[in-house]
Amino acid sequence: MNPEIFKAYDIRGLYREQITEEDAWKIGCATAQFLRSLLSGYKRGQANAQSLCVGRDMRTHSEPLAAALMEGINSTGANVIDIGMIDTPQMYFAINHLGTCGGVQVTASHNPAKYNGFKISGLDAKPVGADTGLKDIKHIAMALLHTKGTANGSVKKRNLTGDYKNHVLKFLRPNKQKLKIAIDASNGMAGKMVPAVFGNLPLEIIPINFEHTGKFKHEPNPLVEKHLAQVKAAVKKNQCHFGVCFDGDADRLIMVDEKSRTIGCDLLTALMAPYFLKIKPKSTIVYDLRSSRVVAEEIIKHGGTPRRERVGHSFMKKALRDSHAVFGGELSGHFYYSDNFHTDSALITLVHVLNIIGEADVTISELIKPLRRYHSSGEINFKVDDKQTKLEELARRYGDGQIDHLDGVTIGYKDWWFNSRPSNTEPLLRLNVEAKTKELLDEKLSEIKAQLGRAV
Repeated sequence: MNPEIFKAYDIRGLYREQITEEDAWKIGCATAQFLRSLLSGYKRGQANAQSLCVGRDMRTHSEPLAAALMEGINSTGANVIDIGMIDTPQMYFAINHLGTCGGVQVTASHNPAKYNGFKISGLDAKPVGADTGLKDIKHIAMALLHTKGTANGSVKKRNLTGDYKNHVLKFLRPNKQKLKIAIDASNGMAGKMVPAVFGNLPLEIIPINFEHTGKFKHEPNPLVEKHLAQVKAAVKKNQCHFGVCFDGDADRLIMVDEKSRTIGCDLLTALMAPYFLKIKPKSTIVYDLRSSRVVAEEIIKHGGTPRRERVGHSFMKKALRDSHAVFGGELSGHFYYSDNFHTDSALITLVHVLNIIGEADVTISELIKPLRRYHSSGEINFKVDDKQTKLEELARRYGDGQIDHLDGVTIGYKDWWFNSRPSNTEPLLRLNVEAKTKELLDEKLSEIKAQLGRAV
């Protein structure tokens, strides 16, 4: 087994070259051992407490990997509830709905078609990452010498589509207008789940890349601007109210307005803040530290408490629980909800956006316009071998600013700020800069680029 497939938040690699069915068996065996070891006496007595949910995405090799994973789980005596081909947020729903000790989704998310992997969740769908159990699972799996064992556990198939649909749509309000939206499923799980959940609504959907062929028309990563070309063209052609592009496992989305202009996810967080603060006044809203200053400003303006957090779903979900926050938004397109088990859901995000637009008397571009009051660089990567030394240099160079080290280094001034943080897996520093004017942004970006070197 290649140890490099174990990442900060999940397990991922090239199918056959790095991840095989034998690896899947070992990961299943190790995951079952680890998750069952965490069961409390109370949970242990529940009907499905000794079971794990297993789901998979639409990749051609996800089914054989899932089958091997389930055999590995069964070898420990644990039972499996096979919930089939699903979007990743349905896994979080299933774990809580069925009361299992956790679950595994076979997916490589937004990676190209030749990749696959495993997203592991524990009790209550809490994420299992490097600091919350993935290192333990890696240790157990790497120590297994064979893939043999008596399959004492059982496998039961469950179709949760109806229950999941009811859960997602319970957040939907009646709209004053019939909306038309373009949706690019990126040949991923949204191609199955959008029709299943939204198909009977008074909503006109222009479908793009809904089919599953084992290939992607474009890589299923909506954060890459060129991947939004199809949805932008469809919005213009069909005069849609807005457009949405999902990633491969449909836990993230990016939106474009009726003019086909990309809406940054921090601006979407800022737009949704007053909506959630009406639902739960004076509550906390969590956002990742790369987000525009407009997010905190809008939260405070509408009576909420902003909580700035490290980048990454495990940190965001923990912050949501710890602060009893109603909602959280991340620049990557993940949006988190307290009434969705403190987990993220792209479909529920779409529901809330439908509510906001359906109740508004103006277009989404007009709603977003007052939030575009700063100028942002977007995230830029730089190849840096000694990341810590470079961050220390930045802190010294800009020592007269307001500095914090929550995630890398963030330095703020009255009219501009920046964050530079290290990649978990590559020799890269990531940079985000924001300023009040385009001229100041260009000046400071050029200044910092000169210190960080070559952008990649």
